[in-house]
Amino acid sequence: MKLSSLICQDCSKTAVLFNSKKRIIEFISQLAHEQLPQLSQQEILDALLAREKLGSTGIGRGIAIPHGRMSGIENPLAIILVSETPINFDAIDNRPVDLFVALIVPEGDSQLHLKTLATIADKLNDKDFCKQLRSAKTDQDLYHVIVEQS
Repeated sequence: MKLSSLICQDCSKTAVLFNSKKRIIEFISQLAHEQLPQLSQQEILDALLAREKLGSTGIGRGIAIPHGRMSGIENPLAIILVSETPINFDAIDNRPVDLFVALIVPEGDSQLHLKTLATIADKLNDKDFCKQLRSAKTDQDLYHVIVEQS
């Protein structure tokens, strides 16, 4: 599975500017709702916040992978955001986060969820790839990096 198969150009945003964990998750839920109109923005937000309550999805090195399971969808959706300034996200290394790869997956498919998370985590272990994502100047540049490198 390629990261590029999960992300559409409208789900790639650079230079976003938010100052809190809750606000960036709200923005993620808004973008996800635009791609998955059968789900309300509030339903998506609730799923993402419920997962965060179990423990932060901030995996360290300035990276977070907020995710949630949703009924009513058949395929996973990923959203990538690069924050203009890092924000406190309660990451495991206590560093602020500037690179977010959010994931919405079908509720009943645990195997797909784990496989998709593993694909994303594996790609984000590549320091060069993360550097290129962070260096993207426009949304289109960010999407291009994803398509070319994954």
